[in-house]
Amino acid sequence: MILRRHRSATGAARRQRISDDAADEQTGGGSDGGHVALVGRARLRHKPGVAVPQIFDRARRRLRRDRAARRFPAHRFLIDHIEDELIDRLDAVRRDFTRALVIGAHDGRLPDLLRAKGMAVDALDAGPAFAASNGTTPVEEDALGGGVASYDLVLSAGVLDQVADLPGALIQIRRALAPDGLFLGGFVGAGSLPRLRTAMAAADALAGAAAARIHPQIDVRTAGDLLGRAGFALQVADGLPLDVRYPSLTGLIADLRGMGATNLLAGPVHPLPRDGYAAAAASFAAAADADGRTTERFELVFLTGWSPAESQPKPARRGSATTSLTDVLKAKV
Repeated sequence: MILRRHRSATGAARRQRISDDAADEQTGGGSDGGHVALVGRARLRHKPGVAVPQIFDRARRRLRRDRAARRFPAHRFLIDHIEDELIDRLDAVRRDFTRALVIGAHDGRLPDLLRAKGMAVDALDAGPAFAASNGTTPVEEDALGGGVASYDLVLSAGVLDQVADLPGALIQIRRALAPDGLFLGGFVGAGSLPRLRTAMAAADALAGAAAARIHPQIDVRTAGDLLGRAGFALQVADGLPLDVRYPSLTGLIADLRGMGATNLLAGPVHPLPRDGYAAAAASFAAAADADGRTTERFELVFLTGWSPAESQPKPARRGSATTSLTDVLKAKV
């Protein structure tokens, strides 16, 4: 794997990772090989007291995460990348944190990185196996409960795109933070997996009907809006692209399974028939570079928000300026 970092004119870190995936080839499409849950675009609305549509099957998600826990070491690169980016952003904050909450702890790598910095850490995960590896019981992101103002830091890596009530989850995260506490999150966002989306379209064209294989995804602008509506201060949302090169569609799907990121949509599952999977695989291979590997893209969305506090900088009150732009321009003439 080759990691390439790019910095914008503002000095913010920009990363692009080119990964030559050496995953073992598998035969056939598997029962859910074509059901991938990392594509699409959505704008979410949250109104207190209004039932949130359950677009995800919570039981299916728990099963997917338990299956991923068994294979995770071989397919963890994307989660590691998100976690490393969160740690980089945390290191850029000139402040000491003492008590942290990790939402989406996976196998405990991110909690351990925070403990190495001297923090007391609580680690949560919606998957029973991942939760057990962190010494806790499974907790879903939009049902956190727990104490109010209990943490000065909350981190979440690679799970918020799979939450039915993301606005509600963000509100609960903000409430869990003490005043002037920091939230950092990262997940796969809108525009991800364009090659896979094209491959699934080829399979559906062969079948003559489209099946629900993708779930709505969140773009950067929507993510920033959600932070603001959840009550965060000084909120920022930004995106970083991550390119990964695969020898075949099978390798990509193996990685998605190994991260618990295949189909989580509520409703019946529609497995790809063998000829449909063959059509999808051929479409994916047709986009390959000269070396036979196809480049797939993950659009990662990162969130930063602070729990409001009186000590934080406030925007100037509208109309409070004492010097007009006209006067400034005249002074420069």
